[in-house]
Amino acid sequence: MTPEEQKGMMLAVKVSLFSNVVLASIKAVSFVLVNSLAVAADLGISFVALGVSLFLYYAIKMSVKPADTFHNYGYGKIENVSEAVEGVILIGLAMSMSFMAVLHLVHPSGAVRLPAVGLTAAGLAVAINFWGSAFILKLAKKYSSPALRAEGLHFRLEGFISLSVALSFVLVIILRGAGLGAVAGYVDPAATLIVSVLIAVPSVRLLREAFMKLLDASIEEAGQMDIMKALARHFGDYCDFKNIRTRTAGRRQFVDLTLVLPADQSVKAAHASAARLRQDLADSIPESEVTVHMEPCARDCAYAAGERECPYVGTADLQPLSSHLKTLPKGVSSCHLKILPKNRGVDRS
Repeated sequence: MTPEEQKGMMLAVKVSLFSNVVLASIKAVSFVLVNSLAVAADLGISFVALGVSLFLYYAIKMSVKPADTFHNYGYGKIENVSEAVEGVILIGLAMSMSFMAVLHLVHPSGAVRLPAVGLTAAGLAVAINFWGSAFILKLAKKYSSPALRAEGLHFRLEGFISLSVALSFVLVIILRGAGLGAVAGYVDPAATLIVSVLIAVPSVRLLREAFMKLLDASIEEAGQMDIMKALARHFGDYCDFKNIRTRTAGRRQFVDLTLVLPADQSVKAAHASAARLRQDLADSIPESEVTVHMEPCARDCAYAAGERECPYVGTADLQPLSSHLKTLPKGVSSCHLKILPKNRGVDRS
């Protein structure tokens, strides 16, 4: 990752942190003045979001660290851990607030005070959340960061929650104006139940996605299609391909495949074929690390059976690939080339 990309991601984290501080302050003042269970739920979400923002700051800084001896594939999975932590905390908050809402529906407590103040605070929260969501999601898409995407979706979720709280205060004001104060007492816990559902449903989905990614899920379908397109563009360079494997680690994507090349092809020509495909894949799939293995063909194709000349063999009169592979250690039947993300060089082994 370039310094400019790292700076952009840290900007998103700082916006998230500052916005959550402002939101928590507004909601805390509103809760003290209004005495609303729905505002309490919304305030709890903001405290969770503040803690997650601090963790996200640490996660983003760690995720950009290069691979080392103890973490050969880098630290990208810390972003998926951040997603999972956020999902677990939000689900727990939703469960506790729904339990409190049911208790208040069965045994109504004190009436909501100063609904106009609550409406004003909720309106401010709606504006801040939707602005923050748009800003963070834009950067998340630009830098392909799952942690930033989770944070942007969290802000959007908070925006809808604050909107439901604002509508509940509007309803309380209308009912009291119509002389239905007793009915208005049930609006607050009912709004809290709605808020709890709004929290729980996307949080379960977020947790599930993060958990699947932690289990080395394959890259998205669009990336897999890019692999097939690249193979199609280079179909004249190899006999066959096999063992395509992909996985994700945060925003990093790993691609591993094997090219079957003519046994009589020179090492130089085989290397060039693999390198062209490898570079095409790296250019097509963002934040990717591509490994291309090379194996000689088993001479079991139609050309070999008909004793015809192989159309894939290069013209250079150099050492055949099959001869080169005989020099590898016992038990090793293939060699590979790996291209690392930009600014990390090329590994040949």
